[in-house]
Formats: sequence, structure tokens, C-alpha cells
Amino acid sequence: MADGEGSTGSGSLPRALPPPLAAGLVFVAAGAVLMLEILAVRLLAPYVGLTLETTTAIIGAALGGIAVGTALGGYFADRTDTRLLIVGLLIAGGLLTLLTVPIVRWLGPGARGDGDFAALAITLLALVPAAAVLSAVSPAVAHLQLHDLRASGTIVGRLSGWGTAGALVGTFGTGFVLVPLLPVGLTVLLIGVVLTVGGIVLGIASRLLPPAVAAGVALAALLLSGLSATSDSPCDTETRYHCVSLVADQARPASYNLMLDDGLHSYVDLRDPTYLEYAYTRWIADSIDATNPPRKPLDALFVGGGGFTLPRWLLATRPGSHAQVVEVDGELVDFVEERLGLRASPALRVSVGDARIEILDVADDSVDVVVGDAFSATSVPWHLTTAEWTEEVRRVLEPGGLYAMNVIDFRPIELASAEAATLRDTFSSVRFVSHEGITGGLFGGNLVFLASDQPLPYATGSSAKLGITYDDKAVEALADGAEVLRDDFAPADQLLTARP
Repeated sequence: MADGEGSTGSGSLPRALPPPLAAGLVFVAAGAVLMLEILAVRLLAPYVGLTLETTTAIIGAALGGIAVGTALGGYFADRTDTRLLIVGLLIAGGLLTLLTVPIVRWLGPGARGDGDFAALAITLLALVPAAAVLSAVSPAVAHLQLHDLRASGTIVGRLSGWGTAGALVGTFGTGFVLVPLLPVGLTVLLIGVVLTVGGIVLGIASRLLPPAVAAGVALAALLLSGLSATSDSPCDTETRYHCVSLVADQARPASYNLMLDDGLHSYVDLRDPTYLEYAYTRWIADSIDATNPPRKPLDALFVGGGGFTLPRWLLATRPGSHAQVVEVDGELVDFVEERLGLRASPALRVSVGDARIEILDVADDSVDVVVGDAFSATSVPWHLTTAEWTEEVRRVLEPGGLYAMNVIDFRPIELASAEAATLRDTFSSVRFVSHEGITGGLFGGNLVFLASDQPLPYATGSSAKLGITYDDKAVEALADGAEVLRDDFAPADQLLTARP
């Protein structure tokens, strides 16, 4: 099959590209699209959070760009100089990639609080153009290679296979290598540079790109690279899971707020580990004190480390206690050790891993308290909300032990209602602490559930002035009509109302 209207007649390249070059082009283009899709989730998380909805919006928008790009790539390949089209697509895809970080960093601060809508809008502007342009490479290459209809199935299948291979390498390489190794913004910059340079080299080699045009493209890439590199990141450090930053409390020396992605997570006073700034941490602390004799050493399991505020409080107020902290983000632990003075010891043990797995190694009836504080703003670890999880919590608690779980939800608090139903399905006594009363219309925010297999006393500490503790009947009312969350049905992200 002839190249038709796409033929240049120059003879500088065969009518069909050499198979290795054709395979390499679709491999790189498809891999770049998947890399950008994964990195977009990380780029947007500091501004819109990381929920199932925001991730779905990003993936859906990217797939839309791929569909549009593939269709348009085939259309223009039939009507233009296909070799020149491929060169232009690589260069345009690279330049658009270099614009991705500046666009996200420019629009992101104004998008906080808008969740999945903001994620979709920013993705349409920042990611979809690059994804569409790069997705047009494969049909353009296929157009060049289809010189013999008798081999069309083999050619298309081979190119599709190489494209899929590129997508797989891009996916695994980004998730397992690049994200842990390099800042997200730098990774995007490198992808853009590689694509642009590749387009320039291909254009010069095929004599389709005049030197002056190549120089102009190189200059544009240099300027966009500088813009991308100088775009301010909201993170002090980037881990595999979070954008992490510290905000000093100007009113209290040596005190800091730890931010993960788009929300405040922990407050740490480096001079006084007994100081608890957030109301919900006082609710948990006072509940621990109410259910145990004063200063009695306790064995506690903390699910979620953050700034390690409550583990430090426990060791400071109850000498001789032992705290085991399970934190999924090992790089966050390193950050807290370096910046917030965390020191592991026999009394404070840190396990890096998923709590759902780590709890299997905790012995039956071995801890006095389990504190669940793994929520991070709008990010919900759904597998730590289910009945199967609470059964594991009950297994490791000593008889009469306390499970204190922090849940973040806002009106109509459907997630909190489902969690109330789930805890009541496992524990005989369940209460919760909140800022406002059920009878006045529970507004939401932090709600701390307290659960035990024995009747729970009321806390009498400072938290009594900051919130109201509701008894089992109030929990029953809260849970009325809600389904118990289970591993095979736990739509936590859909039930959560992330903002009032």
C-alpha cells in the first residue's frame, strides 16, 4: 500500500520506516502517555487530594485524550506528509509535556476544595493535550508501515504490541522506579525533553526539519524547561504516597503543622510532647485516660504515624508504655525523624507497611489500645474501615481494651454513619465524640469513634470542653439505615463528603 498523499518523494527515508524505528516510536509515545497519567495524579494530589473520584477523573480525562488523539492521528496521517506529521507530533508532545507542571502549579492553588471537578478541569488543560498529541503517533506510524495489505494484520498487531509494551514499561517504571527516585516535576520535565529532542533528531535525520526551525524548537524547549524547573512546588519533600510539607506555628515556638497533600495532618510541639493542639487528638487522649488507671503503662498500637503526636504523648504521660506505630509511608517516617526529631526505641517501634497486613503479626489479646488515625483529609484507606478490619482490631485488643478511630466526614456524614454501623456489628459498646450534637444536625469534621467489648466510661479531661461524647443510643441513631462496610462492598470514597 503506498504512502499516498503523505509521500515526500525525497528518498531520504524508505516509504516504510525501519521496523525497529517504527516500534521504538510507538513504544516511546505510548509509554510517555501512561507515565504522564500516573504523574498527573501525584501532581494534583497537593491541591485536590487523593480520592477514588479524583483519580478516576484524571484517568478518564487521559483516556478521552488518547481516544481523540488516536482518531485525529489516523485522520491526518491520510492527508498530510506522514513523516513530517510524526516529527511534529513528537515535538508538540514534548513541548506540551513541558507545560504540564507550570499549568498544574498555576491552577492548583485555586482548585483546593473542589475535589474531582477541579481534578477533571486541570487534567483537561494540563494533561489531555499532551496525551492526545502523543497518542496520534501510533496511527501515523501504522499508516507509514502499511505498504502491503497482505501483511496488514501482522503490522498493526506488531505495532499495537510495541505500544502496549511501552505503556507497561512506562507504568511500572514510573510507579516502581521514577516516583521513588525523582521529584515528580523533574520526571515530567525529563519526559518532555526526551520527546522534544527525539522529534528534533528524527526531523534533522529525515531532512524534514530545517536547521532554523530545529533551533527555534530547541530554544522553546529550553525556555519551557526553565519555566517547569522554576515552578514552585508546594512540597518540602515528595514520598511515594504524599506531598509532605511543614508549616511553623508562629504563635508557638518549636511547633509545626504537618501537611500531607492538601490537608493538615498532625501538630507537633518539639518541646512539649504532651501538648495536643487538635481537638480530636485530645478526645482520643482523654478517652485513653478515662478507660485506664492514671499513669498505668500501656501497650498501644497506632495505625497511621503522621507526625507521631499521640505515640509521643502516650510515652510522655505514661512512662513504661510501649507504642507500636504502623505507617505505610516509609519516606514520611524518614522525614519526621529528620525534621521533627522522631527517635525509634524499644518503647516506640515503627513498622513500615500496610496496617491490614502488619496487624496479622500482632498477637491476640496483646494491646490495651488501638488508635486508628490513617485518614489523610480526603484520602480514605477503605480497607481499614470494614468489618473484617474491625474484627482484627478486636482480636488484638485485650478484654476491655479501647479502639479509638478518627473519621473525617461532613454532612450528610454518610461515611461516618456506615462506620458506626460497622463498629456496632463488631463491638458491644460504641460511642463517638464530635463538635456538634446529633439533635442539632451533626455538621461533621473529625469524629472519633470509641469502641470496646465492655461499657465505656465518659472522658472528663479538657476535651469535654471541645466536643461532646455521645452514648450507644446516639450511635445507634447515627447508624440507622446505614450498611455495614465489608471487604466486598466498602464504597468509602463515595460515602465521604470531603468538604462542607
